[in-house]
Amino acid sequence: MKKLLVFSFTLLFPMAALFGMAQEPVRGKTTFVTIGTGGITGVYYPTGGAIARIVNKNRKMYGIRCTVESTAGSVFNINAVMGGDLDFGIVQSDRQYQALKGDAEWKTKGPQNDLRAVFSIHPESITLVAAGDAGINTFANLKGKRINIGNPGSGQRQNSIDALFANGIDYKKNLIAEGVKAAEAPGLLQDGRIDAFFYTVGHPSGAIKEATAGKRKVKFIAIPNVDKLTAKFPYYAKAYVPIKFYPRSTNKEDVQTFGVKATFITSAKVPENVVYAITKEVFENFEDFKKLHPAYEVLSKQGMLEGLSAPIHKGAIKYYKEAGLK
Repeated sequence: MKKLLVFSFTLLFPMAALFGMAQEPVRGKTTFVTIGTGGITGVYYPTGGAIARIVNKNRKMYGIRCTVESTAGSVFNINAVMGGDLDFGIVQSDRQYQALKGDAEWKTKGPQNDLRAVFSIHPESITLVAAGDAGINTFANLKGKRINIGNPGSGQRQNSIDALFANGIDYKKNLIAEGVKAAEAPGLLQDGRIDAFFYTVGHPSGAIKEATAGKRKVKFIAIPNVDKLTAKFPYYAKAYVPIKFYPRSTNKEDVQTFGVKATFITSAKVPENVVYAITKEVFENFEDFKKLHPAYEVLSKQGMLEGLSAPIHKGAIKYYKEAGLK
């Protein structure tokens, strides 16, 4: 299996300390696998780290060592997994669906028939954060404002466009649309360089906390017409932003929005024993896994088999049948 060497190599030693990897040589043959995540301030990065940490505890049993890469997000991860540059990736459920169908960014490439699902993880809410002094009190107030809709190659960009379209807003005509990475948006908002930003993320989010921690007051804006979105797109569901995690925002109540699920994907070409081992370790250490991030509090084992629009990898199916989950 090919590997992206630049970031994973530099991460190997710091990740060893962070995720409990031993630094002594592993005897015998070792299979190195790489998990593509997202920006380091989002939930994908620590999620990948949590999986790697669990698997690496038993690396001598399986002969598998996981490393984690920070990437541009869902689209990048799918393409890299399909190209053999990553072994696993964390992606939004909508992007998994689109890649399998050959829609959106995959219209010219066609259906990604080797895409395989392993399990789903935490729910992610399409979150709209606005500066309190930007004159944005409702979704309609976005018109004419400078809004970050997400970088090309990220799942959140299409989520933003879908939310805007459902409410009669053309991002090319009605907004001054920016396309920077989500991790950069909080700083731009606090610096007064944008008025608001979208971010598809599990809560609590370090980036969202950063956005609410500055001198410039911020608020979350509800996204209307959610029923229209969920009726049109099978991978969307109603969701909300839990305000309890962001006491420095000006909101007093949870904010209505919609969401997707973060999913763990791989390729049909990744060996069955590798996928089986990683799946087993996550599920056999389920309670420990749930404790690794507040976004996982709502997880259930059965729920982690939902929201998977790609065929489940045979290595994962093998474990699910053994465990009576399928």
